[in-house]
Amino acid sequence: MTTTAASATSDIKDPKLAAEGRRRTEWAERSMPVLRLIRERFSRERPLAGRRLSACLHVTTETANLAVTLQAGGADVALCGSNPLSTQDDVAAHLVKDHGIKVFAIKGEDHTTYYEHIRAALAHRPDVTMDDGADLVGALHMIALNRLDDLAPPVRQWVEGLSGAERRALVGGVAGSTEETTTGVIRLKAMARDGVLQFPVIAVNDSDTKHLFDNRYGTGQSTLDGILRATNVLVAGSTIVVAGYGWCGRGFALRARGAGANVLVTEIDPLKALEAQMEGYRVVPMAEAARVGDVFVTLTGNVHVIRVEHMRAMKDGAILANSGHFNVEIDLDGLKRAAQGPTPVREFVDEWRLDGKRLFVLADGRLINLAAAEGHPASVMDMSFANQALAAEHVVRHASDSTPKSPG
Repeated sequence: MTTTAASATSDIKDPKLAAEGRRRTEWAERSMPVLRLIRERFSRERPLAGRRLSACLHVTTETANLAVTLQAGGADVALCGSNPLSTQDDVAAHLVKDHGIKVFAIKGEDHTTYYEHIRAALAHRPDVTMDDGADLVGALHMIALNRLDDLAPPVRQWVEGLSGAERRALVGGVAGSTEETTTGVIRLKAMARDGVLQFPVIAVNDSDTKHLFDNRYGTGQSTLDGILRATNVLVAGSTIVVAGYGWCGRGFALRARGAGANVLVTEIDPLKALEAQMEGYRVVPMAEAARVGDVFVTLTGNVHVIRVEHMRAMKDGAILANSGHFNVEIDLDGLKRAAQGPTPVREFVDEWRLDGKRLFVLADGRLINLAAAEGHPASVMDMSFANQALAAEHVVRHASDSTPKSPG
């Protein structure tokens, strides 16, 4: 585990990084005028006063501006990372040192530490939760349903130490939640269909000012940025395979083509596949794309989109990256069983030997745009995080008349 500077209210890498985090956060704030206006109003009206808010988000400069806005509204904020590789340690230090916000996040944290930080956010006993991937909400629902074996050990051990009344109070005390990403909304809608959703959830991702811009233009640019920072590969003239043609896939395909790539799209939804075809992309099954692709990028929210049989068909030197929320879109477990490796060759680049060929996996299959780059530009996150702030305000104002239903 990374050496930490830990206290009862935070677990970060190094408080001495705060000055750099402050400079970068202020730079991002210059491109976030909508959130700035909300912060000014929140400071006057204090709509979140007296509320405890736990957020599981990527700890970046843009998220820092959201956290400060929520605090300006009166919330007692606890923030943990939603991905082990997406935390910007200087930003975490800035939030702790300069704003007194509770932060539990370290770039490169191991599996146990990641879930220890989830536990810390839950131990904040929030009135409102805010997710990017539904980790907090998912844990709360496992507690409510008494499915403790489905919790990660650090969370399970803590919950087992609570009385039944304390567990009920933990879940029952949540007035509502917000969800930032497509993957999380998929999880929550499944809960709603099963009739187990315990409290209202606002699907921020479904807002037009989120997915039409953040998912498309933010993901498109930041995914290409992450791949280039990790590999310095020449995009022009290469064949890039885009797995999934949702808003994120659309955005990345557009950016890859703009950089001169020959773009292939794989998509199982026939209408999305037809749309990709009509927008000028060649649409093929992954089994066919595997034989010709130079760079493969998954953006589906699904599991094992690229499997070992696809990897066996790939060319020597093929590059595999993921820009979906969880590191499950590339079958890494299957690769580990079938191949030799990994051998680090660059930061965020591991070489695997499979059937005498070299395959290069970026950032251990995690979000390439946040692991190897800085995530989305601040100007597009301004709209997304304005939605988050307003959603938190809505949850608090309407807590008494809201009932659990499908996220919306």
